[in-house]
Amino acid sequence: MNKLTFITGGARSGKSSFAQKQALEICDNPIYIATARVWDEDFNRRIERHKQDRGTEWQTIEETKRLDKLNINGKTLVLDCLTLWLTNIFHDNEYDFDKSLLEAKKIWNNFIAKDITVFVVSNELGMGVHAEHNTTRKFVDLQGFINQHIAGMADEAYLMVSGIPVKIK
Repeated sequence: MNKLTFITGGARSGKSSFAQKQALEICDNPIYIATARVWDEDFNRRIERHKQDRGTEWQTIEETKRLDKLNINGKTLVLDCLTLWLTNIFHDNEYDFDKSLLEAKKIWNNFIAKDITVFVVSNELGMGVHAEHNTTRKFVDLQGFINQHIAGMADEAYLMVSGIPVKIK
């Protein structure tokens, strides 16, 4: 089973919809792994809207960090999203780039060693303006390195542009 599909793109590019559609084409009851932490009421409303949009065929697991601890062998998953997962790691490591990169790679490598089919949603952050603040620049770099790490392992990779998937691997 073990298949990895990496899906990246900008905000509102259609990444999540594409990932969900792909998962539903191969599985009647996929698992949605939600990595978001609820930071404020607006974000909570967005999360609730996304839950309602997914429908009853989806099982949702909320895991903000320790993906490697999930009991998911033999399952089809959508991991949404890598950027929020990485934000949680970066925040918990007090914005330490090196510590965050090591922890993220360790958790990821243990997670992907499981017998799973996974569609990973991430953001392509380095295509915009250069970040003004040091912490933001470190996070953009961190996201880029993790995207490279995971995309390098992927069986397939897509860049979403205005709702259109462009296969890049």
